[in-house]
Amino acid sequence: MAFIKVHGDCYRGDRVSPAQGYVCYDELNGVCYPRDGEEIHYRGLSVRLEEFQAHLFDSLRRADNSSDFTSLSETGRMFVMLRKSVFAAIVLGAAILAVGMPVKAQSPAPGPIHLSVDLTQAPQKILHAHMEFPVQPGPLTLYYPEWIPGEHMPDGPIINVAGLTFSAGGQTIPWRRDLVDMFAFHLDIPQGANLLDVHLDFLLSAPAFGFSAGKSATANVDILSWNQVLLYPKGYPVRELTFVPSVRLPAGWKFGTALPGAEQNGDTIEFSPVTLDTLVDSPVIAGRYFRVIQLTPGANPPHEMDIAADSAAALAMPPDMEMHFHQLVAETGALFGSRHYRDYHFLVTLSDDVAHFGLEHHESSDDRVSERSLIDEAARIYFDGLLPHEFVHSWNGKYRRPEGLATPDYHQPMRDDLLWVYEGLTEYLGEVLTTRSGLRTPEMSREALAQLAATFDRRPGRDWRPLQDTADAAVFLYDAGLDWSNWRRSTDFYQEGELLWLDVDTTLRRLTNDKKSINDFCHIFYGGPGGEPALKTYTFDDIVATLNGLAPYDWAGFLGTRLHSTAPKTPMEAVENGGWKVVYNEQPNPYSDNADTVKKQLNLDLSIGFIVSADGSIADVILGGPSYNAGIGPGMKITAVNGQQFSLDALKEAIDAAKSTAMPIQLLVANGTQYQTYSVDYHVGLRYPHLERDNGRRDFLSEILRSLGE
Repeated sequence: MAFIKVHGDCYRGDRVSPAQGYVCYDELNGVCYPRDGEEIHYRGLSVRLEEFQAHLFDSLRRADNSSDFTSLSETGRMFVMLRKSVFAAIVLGAAILAVGMPVKAQSPAPGPIHLSVDLTQAPQKILHAHMEFPVQPGPLTLYYPEWIPGEHMPDGPIINVAGLTFSAGGQTIPWRRDLVDMFAFHLDIPQGANLLDVHLDFLLSAPAFGFSAGKSATANVDILSWNQVLLYPKGYPVRELTFVPSVRLPAGWKFGTALPGAEQNGDTIEFSPVTLDTLVDSPVIAGRYFRVIQLTPGANPPHEMDIAADSAAALAMPPDMEMHFHQLVAETGALFGSRHYRDYHFLVTLSDDVAHFGLEHHESSDDRVSERSLIDEAARIYFDGLLPHEFVHSWNGKYRRPEGLATPDYHQPMRDDLLWVYEGLTEYLGEVLTTRSGLRTPEMSREALAQLAATFDRRPGRDWRPLQDTADAAVFLYDAGLDWSNWRRSTDFYQEGELLWLDVDTTLRRLTNDKKSINDFCHIFYGGPGGEPALKTYTFDDIVATLNGLAPYDWAGFLGTRLHSTAPKTPMEAVENGGWKVVYNEQPNPYSDNADTVKKQLNLDLSIGFIVSADGSIADVILGGPSYNAGIGPGMKITAVNGQQFSLDALKEAIDAAKSTAMPIQLLVANGTQYQTYSVDYHVGLRYPHLERDNGRRDFLSEILRSLGE
């Protein structure tokens, strides 16, 4: 019997009996991991027993001398969760040597868990959920999902769970939350009970920002994220737990989802049994005003847009725009060569009163945008790249996923270090497909690229924080505000990641005389037989090996320099290698200008050095720029410009007038209840970036943006 008793019982008072063939070495998460023959399995790692033993003693020795475990190897970091004591080392080492003992298979997952969710009061901002768990007498721990796939951080909205009750056989069962792991609930199932009833409410009162935990319901629409309304038993991978879901809609509402086997009886929809990972990966969109558009009628697999809106008028997407989405499906087929889903649903919510974002799923995407995004030109341009981005994630993120993000459940922490691939490459491919599908013109795409390259070329935070750290620190950078984002940096692995992959693409084309490109990388890396959803993980070495297979080169060094060094030349290098260069003039950049129109702001970070809203509130100030040097900071509010009442037009006129005078621009600014006039010494005028063709280089960029069907 190979069992290690780390402290007390296996995990914080869980009365876990010693089990043959199990080694409990995860003190933090309290899981007994199986020993299989000569290997121990841990979070996707297979470690030989001898290596386990060697790393154990080394890790304990080093952990005793330092609280900084970052220097440990990945295998070594497995053991810093153990008690730093000689006794623990001796006991664990002895158990590891007990090879040859019989191995006990993991107990089978419980039978199907029934989950019914009542959406009828969604307009009232509350959902009701009921679960039925097959159980056995004894201690039981249930988890609320914490690490939500695609959100890359532990943001499960447990704060909005209310009315939680447990019962069996008509008897109420008391429960207690774990004092350390706040997403875990402990209870004891009484003798004779074999079915646990769980009731909970989920409150839809979140503000309209963030991801799926943000506001998701109005009087006319609701988006159900299943992870918000369920619990699941500890000790089983989510792919081994089966749920039987159903929903009840408000009267007359329609719905869309990728969940299979939907059978509707009145306002209640029952779905086929699915594994928990599929359930959480399959949100349901519902609404009073609803439209379904078949994008590939008669084809296999089918693709459709399921659109819920706050008004009937918002559903009137122009026919030419609809054709671009048809083309988007065709372009992804040409790019990747196969599809790893049974069908695909773009779940589009049109509302000004929900959180706006996109969240990827294997067979669908949750896309929430402003109400007039399909019928207003400025709003349409502003969101034109969202659906292509989330669609690409079906291949990059769902089918192929970084090893550190492929956790067995929603409790194990995710490692975000490869988000520059997961999100950065997706951002690049999404932007390319936006143009190839016709959702954006090549001219507008060049303007977007000019703004992107110029912004990151002048981002001072790149002088201290490397791109890799924006991925490593994504867990908290996702929550960072716009203020000081130029200095702190934000989730830059998206946009600077796009520039990095443009650099990769143009380098591939240069090395092979345009015979190989990212198109070939996608065919190799994301191809395969297709059909049913599948998961295939990857590492940094897999990326490098695939690139080397296309064009032998020091790709590890190429990527390492751009990821780990500060202020690499990636922004301008990527554009220039594509055959273009960034130039500045006083003509507004149409792409940036459109974004300013939608956001009701003025982005002047490339001139006077701040972003200001229509009411004068300053969102961000560029460190070292003219306004920063004058003493202005984020959160202040401009009330007057050169003695005149503030407006965006008045500010632009003052900047333009300052070109012909040595007098600084005078800004009367409120900082809380205090007012002060700041003198901004800036005389260069308005500066906007654009791309200009470099005739001395091959025009790879135009080739990249060209449809693969041409």
